[in-house]
Amino acid sequence: MSEYAEHSLDDAGEGLVEKKSFTFAQTEPFPLESGASIGPVTLAYETYGRLAPDGSNAVLVCHALTGDSHAAGVYSLSDPKPGWWEVMVGPGKGIDTDKYFVVCANVLGGCMGSTGPASIDPATGKPYGISFPVLTIGDMVRAQKVLLEHLGVTRLLSVIGGSMGGMQVLEWAARYPDMAASAIALATAARHSALHIAFHEVARQAILADPDWNGGDYYASGKPEHGLAVARMIGHITYLSDEAMRHKFGRGLQDRADFSFSFDADFQVESYLRYQGRKFVERFDANSFLYITRAADYFDLGATHGKGSLTRAFSRGSTRFLVVSFSSDWLYPTYQSRELVQALKRAGKDVSFCEIEAQWGHDAFLLDSPRLAGLISGHLERTRRDMEKGLI
Repeated sequence: MSEYAEHSLDDAGEGLVEKKSFTFAQTEPFPLESGASIGPVTLAYETYGRLAPDGSNAVLVCHALTGDSHAAGVYSLSDPKPGWWEVMVGPGKGIDTDKYFVVCANVLGGCMGSTGPASIDPATGKPYGISFPVLTIGDMVRAQKVLLEHLGVTRLLSVIGGSMGGMQVLEWAARYPDMAASAIALATAARHSALHIAFHEVARQAILADPDWNGGDYYASGKPEHGLAVARMIGHITYLSDEAMRHKFGRGLQDRADFSFSFDADFQVESYLRYQGRKFVERFDANSFLYITRAADYFDLGATHGKGSLTRAFSRGSTRFLVVSFSSDWLYPTYQSRELVQALKRAGKDVSFCEIEAQWGHDAFLLDSPRLAGLISGHLERTRRDMEKGLI
């Protein structure tokens, strides 16, 4: 994800925002699809805009693998980095907060304020570590539904997300087919390919092989910084395209005229990856990375909701869909989006599809794109009008 330069409040779009939290399952644990349960559960979340009196303008934004609830705005005037989707969420933007009440929550299992492996286990008074139960995308979505009910949202105008956020979108549509009037799935798939699972496994092994991981019990002794940094470096390679790498780095050398004849970061791309790894270690928990990647790899919409049929998984409800892929995204290639669209059409759903030409790879859905903003804005407006007319 791109770094942001310092800005003034006027540049921030949504302006000052506040991270909030909601806790539930204090008396009765929250059941998980694995058969385990957990409680209490806290979800960190942010909201933008105002909920209409009839509750008809709520939009849920679901974040990607290492994202969080901070989708837009800034926490203070001195905050150097606005939310991860600042280009899309805000007044007059693709997801217009002058029109819509937008909610974004950090997923269950995360480490940005929601209950996860780094949280304190009330039974022991220590961090859960790997005693934390294994999660699914379904568990994350069920927890989001509890939050929305707490906020007074009984129906969503739309649920929107990219990458793993797109998986949550698809899960919402299949699990709660009458709650979401529309679903906007960006750069995602109904299940991970073997290639994608392989990259996740290599990243997980980088963490597990770090001696400082200590069987997941590292909170008092020091986190596995090297393993987590390597995991992030692996991820960043998959987020970019060959064209993006050539455009951004080529074979440029880093601060030198010739090779160092050592294993220092000679090339600009090496320096970039090392920087991204160091920055990631500062903000993310290694165990959360293990749990969230595992949840994403387990996701298989057709198997879970359609007895092996993706079409059957979409057979209920009247949710309409917008599916968007990006031409240079090799992590979630366009053929996976087309498989979604074909299944939706066979299920008789209202579905629109667009492949956007973009050179930046998987990260393209996070970057400023007038075309993507226009697609999302138009889809939301059409859905809002049809809801007002009672058509959906």
